[in-house]
Amino acid sequence: MEKLLNHIKNYSPLSNEAQDALQNCFEKVILSKNEYLLTEGNICRHLYFLQQGALRGFYNLDGKEITHWFGFENDFVTSFHSFITQEAAVENIQLLEGSILWSISKDTLTGLYNQYHEIERLVRIAYEKYYIRLEERFVNAQFKSAAERYESLLIQTPHIIERVSLGHIASYLGISQETLSRIRSKL
Repeated sequence: MEKLLNHIKNYSPLSNEAQDALQNCFEKVILSKNEYLLTEGNICRHLYFLQQGALRGFYNLDGKEITHWFGFENDFVTSFHSFITQEAAVENIQLLEGSILWSISKDTLTGLYNQYHEIERLVRIAYEKYYIRLEERFVNAQFKSAAERYESLLIQTPHIIERVSLGHIASYLGISQETLSRIRSKL
């Protein structure tokens, strides 16, 4: 919990009262590798802080898994569309490593917004950071070659290479494993 509270301070300062309220509302969740945090068709009712571990968000398309994001330590993770709209998720969230997360329900978080506007500001900033990452990913997919996308990954998030299988990385980059192997052999 201490790691979560320290991380939150990077987003926006909180009063002691708001910090205590948050601390009392998060629940610790421990999951094993390959377990699912969410499966498509279910409503995502929680926002999570990933204290330790790794996970991925993916879609199923014609029997093929398409990875579209990864989460690592100090990330807030959820199926944002489902969490915000309370509609069924179209994505799955799967643990790539055994993980420790802190969970807060949408209902509890909404109650905190009404009590502590600084918590509402904090979550807005977290959403903004998520949106920026999403837009950067879109721009990369639309305007960069496969080799450029892989090079960006190496520069901006090299830890992914160390912790994620090449199959998931290839899917994330929108290329086949064979293409990824060719790109890697040229670098």
